Amino acid sequence: MRVIITGGSGLIGSHLAQKLAREKHEVIVLSRNPSRHRGELAEGVRLEAWDARTADGWGVLAEGADAIVNLAGANLSSGPWTASRRKSIIESRLNAGQAVVQAVQRADRKPGVVIQSSAVGHYGPRGDELITPHAEPGDDFLANLTVQWEDSTAPVEEAGVRRAVIRSGIVLSKAGGALPLFALPFYFFVGGPWGTGKQYYPWIHIDDEAAAIQFLIEDQAAQGAFNLTSPNPVTNRTFAQTLGKVLKRPSFLRLPRFVWKVMGEMSTVIIDGQRAVPARLTELGFNFRYPDLEPALREIFQK
Repeated sequence: MRVIITGGSGLIGSHLAQKLAREKHEVIVLSRNPSRHRGELAEGVRLEAWDARTADGWGVLAEGADAIVNLAGANLSSGPWTASRRKSIIESRLNAGQAVVQAVQRADRKPGVVIQSSAVGHYGPRGDELITPHAEPGDDFLANLTVQWEDSTAPVEEAGVRRAVIRSGIVLSKAGGALPLFALPFYFFVGGPWGTGKQYYPWIHIDDEAAAIQFLIEDQAAQGAFNLTSPNPVTNRTFAQTLGKVLKRPSFLRLPRFVWKVMGEMSTVIIDGQRAVPARLTELGFNFRYPDLEPALREIFQK
């Protein structure tokens, strides 16, 4: 396969690129600054420049490609969500989607599929309600952001291109994302639940995240929205207890809600949650390598 990845230098994109390259697929990662990332990506991954707004310069690569995986977007955790930061977060995603649509529309031989990134934040805080991809979106900033993000590449369907939207949960990896932040207090023997501890964490191991994306690329029946989460979400209390067990650290010191609130609205990623499950993904026959939390964490921290 020939797969083009936007946002391919990030946590998910780089892992996916490595997996595909290892399997001898042709992998092209688009970057606004290829020289900066040269040497960081897996052997066999090709870097190409783009402006993250248009198909200029790189659009020809979409001609006959098997897939475009659109993961591009400004990092949510790189600073407080000020008005200017919000604008940057939104525009980075809409501009990337616009560039992908432009490339697809220009191609005579259309790509086989566009995989559009999103997140379980789409649903907003939902308590212990079981959330499938059929659930309605929430009404907070993250939910509104994901609605716009998902819609950014919808026009490719009018061009006859299959599209799958991936609503990712908390992706577990030592290389980045939320897990290093979660684990840090445990190393200092002050780990424990966050907030009430009752909120659900829809987690997924990085290997399953990459495998699920490849599965959706290859399965011609995969269309529409999919939750990329473990089939066994856990409460924050259980997550903390399991993390403490794996790290051999205590897990009884609760961090009160107001500690996270100093982060502003960004704290919703940590102190709110969704009990999201991958119903449509498993219906298509995807098998998780790490469906349960403890084996997933042990693989990450003890390899």
